[in-house]
Amino acid sequence: MATQPAEPRFSHRKLERNVSLLGLFALVAVAIGGIVEIAPLFWIDNTIEKVDGMRPYTPLELAGRNIYMREGCYTCHSQMIRPFRDEVERYGHYSLAAESMYDHPFQWGSKRTGPDLARVGGRYSDEWHRAHLIDPRSVVPESIMPPYAFLSERELEPGDMANDLTALYRVGVPYTQDDIAKANDDIRAQADPDAGAGDLATRYPKVQVRDFDGDPYRVTEMDALIAYLQMLGTLVDVDKAAPQEQAHVEPAPAGAAQ
Repeated sequence: MATQPAEPRFSHRKLERNVSLLGLFALVAVAIGGIVEIAPLFWIDNTIEKVDGMRPYTPLELAGRNIYMREGCYTCHSQMIRPFRDEVERYGHYSLAAESMYDHPFQWGSKRTGPDLARVGGRYSDEWHRAHLIDPRSVVPESIMPPYAFLSERELEPGDMANDLTALYRVGVPYTQDDIAKANDDIRAQADPDAGAGDLATRYPKVQVRDFDGDPYRVTEMDALIAYLQMLGTLVDVDKAAPQEQAHVEPAPAGAAQ
């Protein structure tokens, strides 16, 4: 009569049936994986390679970004073009980490209901953006985006933008004391070309100075949001920033999210 082989002193079956032991081993495995990924970062000078052209947001762009997050735009629009051929052909060069180095929080993500906005800046006119925000289906008939017409009726009340810039400065965004002191004045200077931009263009290269919402007599939330959208993807010359990476665009995987 054949005898049954003795069960190992420690079998995987025991691990699966003991919740406490399984949790302990899972914790150890996660800790080891985390150390392997995180520890090397402490021995390199910079985890994000800086590229020419990147700068912090102007106060008006930052106010627009705050509105963008307040209204939940990030739940339908990502700002991360992945290195797949179909994404690059549709949206432009894939996103570089340095392009989000001053974002707190950054807007990368894989969830998309609407198009990716990483390089939407300059792709459409201010008039197009106004029409799209007021009545999305007037320019994109199949759009399911809700209207944001109220933004053109609300005067921008950003509070004291010096506080916003100070908070970002404390976490590493390179605003100067001059930027912080002029934060509130810079909002009017960027949205009203007749107000005189002063040294705004010197402190914020490639800044777009104009009336964004079609009403030059006041600064609205629409001004701020369009100013933010119009600068996305316009600061860095990606062809010069990562020319060696051009050949490494992968074909899109089957079933990739659009």
